[in-house]
Amino acid sequence: MYVCETEIALTVKEFDIFALLIMNPHRVLTYDMIMDLVWHENLDYYSRRAINNHVSNLRRKLKITPETPDYIRSVHSIGYKFNPNIKFL
Repeated sequence: MYVCETEIALTVKEFDIFALLIMNPHRVLTYDMIMDLVWHENLDYYSRRAINNHVSNLRRKLKITPETPDYIRSVHSIGYKFNPNIKFL
């Protein structure tokens, strides 16, 4: 994957989460949905923490420069949403 002409290496779970978010650009994906669609398991306390860790790592990798916009938006206590108004370079 490339962001601002820089190649980004993602883990399988990071890629799966990002692909899920991109394919649902105007939709908030809950923790339950992400766990079910990416891990194929039910959500528990540690699952939410795992999702947060993967998204945090994903955001860090996508943030090439301080000016690079945030592609993933948090929806407090619910899940995540992809920001479709940002253009990939």
